[in-house]
Amino acid sequence: MTTEVVTVGPQDTVKNVALLMTTYGISAVPVVDDGGLIGIVSEGDLLHRDELGTCGHHRSWWLELLTGNAALAAEYIKSHAQHVADVMTDRVFTTTPDTPVAEIAEILETKRVKRLPVMKDGKVVGIVSRANLVSAIAKAQRPLVGAANDDVGIRSRILQELRMEPWSTARAGDVAVEDGIVLLRGYYNSVAERDACHVLIENVDGVRRIEDQRSMLVLPLSEYPAI
Repeated sequence: MTTEVVTVGPQDTVKNVALLMTTYGISAVPVVDDGGLIGIVSEGDLLHRDELGTCGHHRSWWLELLTGNAALAAEYIKSHAQHVADVMTDRVFTTTPDTPVAEIAEILETKRVKRLPVMKDGKVVGIVSRANLVSAIAKAQRPLVGAANDDVGIRSRILQELRMEPWSTARAGDVAVEDGIVLLRGYYNSVAERDACHVLIENVDGVRRIEDQRSMLVLPLSEYPAI
């Protein structure tokens, strides 16, 4: 996560927020009041602004007829207000410093957000974003599965991993290993199963190459001959 967090107050100006985003190269700013998090302002909140000529009054007349009075008024506030309190998103999803990365990734995906303020004792202590997760992948050195030193060990590890996956239809007789080269026989139920099987095997320590002789039980539509 990023620990040096730039924050603003609810009475700060929209122009100041835009300046902070530009200066620090960030895409969102948490809004705090008396130290507590009350909202967040992101680039998305500033897309439709009067200064840019991108606010709602450029929509067609028939679309305005279909939009309710309250919704039109709310859009006007969002596009013309000068204070952060009027443009911020007040429903903010947060996380904590000890939240597992897998859980953070799930929140980012399911809630369709790009970043999560990190809270501790009611205070913002950091912010974690999709970019942070991508950066972590780039820096990580993911160990290969297993530590087999011979063909028997490699084959055993492959079969063990395949048995753990619900998508795998491979049987013990479908996998042979010779000098680190994995020979596959039998049938796949889908192209996706074949590709997943290759990924799994490539992540097993000691594998040098895959020679796949397994056939497709049901051919994909693109491989059927033209009539």
